Amino acid sequence: MSLILAMDASSSACSAALLRRQNGDDEIISRFELTPREHTRKLMPMIDEVLAEAGVKASELDAVCYGRGPGSFTGLRIAAGVAQGLAYGLGRPLIGVSTLQALALGGFLRHQYRYLFTALDARMNEVYAAAWHIRENRPVALMEEAVLPPERLKFPKGHDDHDWVGLGSGWSLWDAMPAEVQAGLGLCLTDVDPAAADMAVLAADAFDAGDIQCPHDVQPVYLRDQVAWKKAR
Repeated sequence: MSLILAMDASSSACSAALLRRQNGDDEIISRFELTPREHTRKLMPMIDEVLAEAGVKASELDAVCYGRGPGSFTGLRIAAGVAQGLAYGLGRPLIGVSTLQALALGGFLRHQYRYLFTALDARMNEVYAAAWHIRENRPVALMEEAVLPPERLKFPKGHDDHDWVGLGSGWSLWDAMPAEVQAGLGLCLTDVDPAAADMAVLAADAFDAGDIQCPHDVQPVYLRDQVAWKKAR
């Protein structure tokens, strides 16, 4: 059995989840709330709630996970700080999970979409984007995660004829996206955010595979360099 605590503050949503995996079956207890600018106040109570509901002490955890990005600069720092603090204090490994991959997994688990183009609003007229294909019930990347203007979005080479679904806040910049991308999307959902429950599943996979790291080795993924300087501009 493995117990994974996951948390995310990378978007307008704040979430925490406790996953118990036993004999290949996952039991997940989670909290999810849209709380813009309240992540600092909400995250720790959510963590306490999922642990209490599961009847699990923090000392029983096997690993800690957080949404490593891309996403909100401030939100990523909040989740990273809490996750690293817990992992250090408990002497447990820390697993960083892609927010874009978690978004894709959620689209598959809840709606069975198999070709997913995830995009999050990166502000400054850019989006964080990646494309995924579901294989063996998990999202496999068809392109590297990138930050770019919406007008530069394109389907992965050789995969433009699939029934694509767009997920995430980045698709709110629809009018700026290329006509071929608009024509190739069968469905577009902008009101979905990454969730700790989906991150916990990916983290449990990584833990089972031995793909774990020490807390100090896991860093947020911003994709954009010099974030603070660019915002000041």
